[in-house]
Amino acid sequence: MSYRKALDTRCALLVMVLLWSTAGRAVEPVSSATASDALGFIVQYRSTPFGPPTANSMKLFAGSLADRSGTKLRATRDIGPGLQALDLVPDDASRSPADLLRSLQGDPRIDFIVPDERRQAQAAPNDPLFINQWYLQSAQPAAVDALGAWDITTGDTDVVVAVLDTGIRYDHPDLGRVSNGGRVLPGYDFVSGESNGTFLVANDNNGRDADASDPGDWLTTADKSEPIFANCTTSNSSWHGTRVAGMIAAITNNSSGIAGGTWGSPLLPVRVLGKCGGRDSDILAGMRWAAGLPVPGVPDNPNPARILNLSLGSTGSCSAAYAQLLSELNGRGVLVVVSAGNEGGEVSAPANCPGVVAVAGLRHTGTKVGFSNLGSAITLGAPGGNCVNGGGQACLYSLDTTSNTGTTTPAADFLTDQFKPNVGTSFAAPIVASIAALMASTNRNLGTVQLRNRLREGATPFAAASGGLPLCVTPNQDSTPQISECVCTTDVCGAGMANALGAVRAAQRPVAAIAAPLTTAAGQDVRLDASGSGAACGRNISGYTWEVVSAPTPAPGIVGANTAVATVVTPASGTVVLRLTITDDRGLTDIATVNIGSQFVSSPAPASANSGVCPSPESPAPEPPTPPAPQPPDPAPPTPPTPTPPPTTTIPPVVAPPSSGGGGGGGGGSLAWVSLAMLALLVALRLHLRSQPFKPTRAALS
Repeated sequence: MSYRKALDTRCALLVMVLLWSTAGRAVEPVSSATASDALGFIVQYRSTPFGPPTANSMKLFAGSLADRSGTKLRATRDIGPGLQALDLVPDDASRSPADLLRSLQGDPRIDFIVPDERRQAQAAPNDPLFINQWYLQSAQPAAVDALGAWDITTGDTDVVVAVLDTGIRYDHPDLGRVSNGGRVLPGYDFVSGESNGTFLVANDNNGRDADASDPGDWLTTADKSEPIFANCTTSNSSWHGTRVAGMIAAITNNSSGIAGGTWGSPLLPVRVLGKCGGRDSDILAGMRWAAGLPVPGVPDNPNPARILNLSLGSTGSCSAAYAQLLSELNGRGVLVVVSAGNEGGEVSAPANCPGVVAVAGLRHTGTKVGFSNLGSAITLGAPGGNCVNGGGQACLYSLDTTSNTGTTTPAADFLTDQFKPNVGTSFAAPIVASIAALMASTNRNLGTVQLRNRLREGATPFAAASGGLPLCVTPNQDSTPQISECVCTTDVCGAGMANALGAVRAAQRPVAAIAAPLTTAAGQDVRLDASGSGAACGRNISGYTWEVVSAPTPAPGIVGANTAVATVVTPASGTVVLRLTITDDRGLTDIATVNIGSQFVSSPAPASANSGVCPSPESPAPEPPTPPAPQPPDPAPPTPPTPTPPPTTTIPPVVAPPSSGGGGGGGGGSLAWVSLAMLALLVALRLHLRSQPFKPTRAALS
């Protein structure tokens, strides 16, 4: 054997002994920690000129990463070449998962490190007719992917959705009263009698009362002899309120019927429409009551709603009465969702009022369905139902929901389907109301502004024009009703197509808040307080960053730039624009700005966004009759809306592997550094000797 080969062999043996002696000590036993204390990560180590790291060297690297990050290495699991799972237990239990991840990133030995997420089977309901509810799935471009959202939340029982409509059929088997295991709360009937003492519109022989049941709203030719119905159209009973209610709150995961957009949120029926519609005075009173505001002569609502659905309207502008009430509801954090209307023209009132979420109707392909109204007042689009084929054939893209067979008074309950179809913007709105309820269940700190903006943020972009279809145009450019299919743009159909998964992911971001004085003076300190910022349920704010976006020269300094409270000196002239970025303990962020002039301070951010009403883990809200699937993982920081959102960034609990024996342990991380240094020295020595001219000795030749 040559001298060089002998040296190579000895170096290799020494390396093997060293690796063998340290491999067993790279994982430190953590006897006092529970499985939930461990945080899981997946790390990809960089390859060397000799190839991917070996299993033993990955154990050493893992130990050194643990030492560097101030954690104990509980376990490692090799996944593939250079790819390894780590279970780490922080020495400081108060450290957030996001902080630990940041401390591990940037190591020159790794390509990437990501959380080891926990996944569950998708929360698909077992309702047998769910298969026909295309609009809640994801195969069609306009479908809202409720399945994906339900993996995050199925809705909480304390987020109430009110439906202001014709009333409801409480006895429908896929609805039912909450007191009997159903989804419908006791509501109220706000349809008043006529001034002459009759109750023709109410059609129930009385005025306002605590019975929100729908008696039917049929209208006959004989009825039109009454002056109040002279301009109305004859029709059978619509059971409109029951149809809208089923879109939101059909009992889900009960092995029967269809699924609702939420599984947990109760529905509050508020009857405001009767024969030939209803009056604004009754609708406004119903809105106040539904939101928890007092209405003279009516008992207070014990179950105030967070979301109000109004699948109603008529042509005309937004009245001052609606604008005033909507401003009050927005201040209370109550979101109002309104259908755009079905005339193919300008958005109806009150969908055209400021502060509402106005919903246009889309075909399954994402184009505007012919009947839907459109215009700049639209917030976003959602499935409105369309049949594709006619001539008595099946309506392929009906929106299946709860209804009744009675043509006048109530008869048998049933579910709409392709042969008894259900279409209209009236049923696009409750799809969005359901999404809003899921969002509010996920993050109780979202106000109406955040709910509206994040519905837009999570929307799927409209598809580009194709197939020779015309672009939709704003009604003020062409007053002719656009009653045919057209290609949506953000000018006339809102921010995009409603997407439940995208919206719920957006809802999980924290909410930045800035409390600041309204006035100031040149040279004075301005104190900006972001401690009122709020995180989604089960999360906490972990970081604050203040930075100057623009300012007069020289730019002012920021005292406390990385704390909740920052101080800036008021400029003598011009405006200083600061940006606040808050980060929660899952790495999700929100941004807010504040403007400071020589005499004023202003910010669009709320002064406080921490409502403190998240359900307590120790006292969960009552479950629905059939409990939903296991709780799903949380998502990653937001990205621009796409049909396929990015992977999530939750750091879930990881179960520790069985113990491999007693005694000993400790020091794996520190020993790894020493081991790596010795390995590097041996490799360097070997390379140095290889580079030297070989001068054989007599011993080497013998």
